[in-house]
Amino acid sequence: MRTLSCVCALLFCFATSPASAHETSASLYNLNADLTDQAGASHGLDMYRGHLVLVTLFYGRCPAACPLLIDTLRSIERTTSVEQRHRLRVLLISIDPQRDTPAALAELARSRHIDNTRWTLARTNEKSVRKIAALLNVQYRKLPNGEYNHSSVITLLTPTGEIAGQSTTLGKVDEALITAIEAQ
Repeated sequence: MRTLSCVCALLFCFATSPASAHETSASLYNLNADLTDQAGASHGLDMYRGHLVLVTLFYGRCPAACPLLIDTLRSIERTTSVEQRHRLRVLLISIDPQRDTPAALAELARSRHIDNTRWTLARTNEKSVRKIAALLNVQYRKLPNGEYNHSSVITLLTPTGEIAGQSTTLGKVDEALITAIEAQ
């Protein structure tokens, strides 16, 4: 029993002891992930630092959820105020880096009429995708036929990369996410 008390006391000390700013920062921008966009340009995950960012994971050949994700992101944009829309950026990161080459992402952006000035479709290596997915609470797995089973989560990042809101609503605007955008 005494050992349990000592362990609990130690855990309490660690939980309440001050940590460095880097350790306590919840910014996704602390993750070192190299992204390649639809134009073949390299960026860090913090490519939109200073802006509000809607970020989600997707894959280009997705037959159902991912096209709906894009449409939902557009609806969110249209619903925000002009001021917030000016500050807002959209980042879609592929969970299928093998097939979602820069050329494939560029073709998807063209076919879906995506605004390349504020939207980025990107890919990274599989290890970084897994880390990003874990931070965004997105689950996915590759199926034997090459398709993916995945959760659909839209995340709002603050200008410094902290999560300000998340939504799993597709096909319509999640008012809670709009409220989170307008609060920034």
